[in-house]
Amino acid sequence: MTIKPIRNDEDLKAAFQRLEAIFQAEDDTPEADEMDVLVTLIEAYENKHYAITPPDPIEAIKFRMEQQNLSPRDLEIYLGSNGRVSEVLNRKRPLSLRMIKRLHDGLNIPYESLLVD
Repeated sequence: MTIKPIRNDEDLKAAFQRLEAIFQAEDDTPEADEMDVLVTLIEAYENKHYAITPPDPIEAIKFRMEQQNLSPRDLEIYLGSNGRVSEVLNRKRPLSLRMIKRLHDGLNIPYESLLVD
């Protein structure tokens, strides 16, 4: 078992190819150990170079609207008047803490998605 650091995307591709070759390794074998190490290295490289950030708060709201087939009018109970809903969706008004709490409680949008700048 020769394992090298993953320093670039070519190394990453090679690591994935090797991982694919040993993915069904039996427990307590050198291949299973190699698989564990490769998975750790791949995760570390991907987290550093391809980190997944939470969505933009407005995009999170629009995504939930699409999922639940909601119209802007349906957001009035969470954001306020029709004008305020329009301002929020068009990024002319920031979300207040009260709006964030209502959106979280009413539409189950994670706080992490709503509190991102």
